[in-house]
Amino acid sequence: MGFNHLIKSVAIAVAGAFAFSGAVHAAEITGAGASFPYPVYAKWAEQYKAATGNSLNYQSIGSGGGIKQIKAKTVDFGASDAPLPQTELAQAGLTQFPAVVGGVVPVVNLDGVTPGQIKLSGQVLGDIYAGKITKWNAPEITALNPGVKLPAEDITVVYRSDASGTSYVFTSYLSKANADFKSKIGAGTAVKWPTGVGGKGNEGVAANVQKVKGAIGYVEYAYVKKNKLNYTQLKNKDGHFVSPDDTSFKAATAHGDWAKTPGFAVDFTDAAGKDSWPISSATFILLHKQQDGDGAKGREVLKFFDWAYKNGGKTASELDYVPLPESVTKLVEESWKSNLKDSSGKAIW
Repeated sequence: MGFNHLIKSVAIAVAGAFAFSGAVHAAEITGAGASFPYPVYAKWAEQYKAATGNSLNYQSIGSGGGIKQIKAKTVDFGASDAPLPQTELAQAGLTQFPAVVGGVVPVVNLDGVTPGQIKLSGQVLGDIYAGKITKWNAPEITALNPGVKLPAEDITVVYRSDASGTSYVFTSYLSKANADFKSKIGAGTAVKWPTGVGGKGNEGVAANVQKVKGAIGYVEYAYVKKNKLNYTQLKNKDGHFVSPDDTSFKAATAHGDWAKTPGFAVDFTDAAGKDSWPISSATFILLHKQQDGDGAKGREVLKFFDWAYKNGGKTASELDYVPLPESVTKLVEESWKSNLKDSSGKAIW
């Protein structure tokens, strides 16, 4: 081979390599919804991009917004802490699966009180949110907190102003623990609160609690840690006072049967067990069962969560979420194979 011919061959090979590399674009997927899992999704996205070059753009807009956006197909996946009922999933052509488990935690702004010092029960917490208990030194609260100096100030209730899966989990628990709360307010992503001030997202509730003396709110535990909020202990179903952390969230999840629950919609609120945190919950991902075209976008979403299941456990634990056990992730990935198809009906996983 002559020298000029060799140069020409190398040039063609290099040009071909550049043409090939130019055709390969890093994938970008979009998701929106629950603010409850936002801290862990954001961290996973950062690590996933470093590992694969592929991006996740996740908007923390509340579960209600995420459900609307996935139904309208303006995002690749939706996220909700409130699992959708089977009828709604079927009507919208959606499937759902759990991503991670966390805990909803009451937080307070009280001078002279240390994190975990205040003890509450579901009955008392429900009465506070129903507007029946209005002072911090009310007898119902002081009875649970002997020796704690509670101020004679008004309680300012802070709730979620947006349609919220965190509210769904919180009100589901209060409806189990307090019969009057159940009959007058009930459980839902948006309920008619009789008192208090609203905040948008876990972020908004955390900010309002920090601003208002005498406030009480409810947020996912990662927001407690991030904002150094003053959390309360809660009396669980077995009558034990427990503090929120990944151990007490995990204890609650030990009582769920993922395999036998349609749509993986296991309810961990008010779970039995002496160590169980009573407001524990999984958070869910929503996808269209029939993906557009060859299903490339849906496949990229599954790749991200497959990576998170296999590589994101340590990060989840560091943020005090509970990674799903391998027995559950296997069930989830089996559901991907049977539920998710491209436009020609071929499985995308």
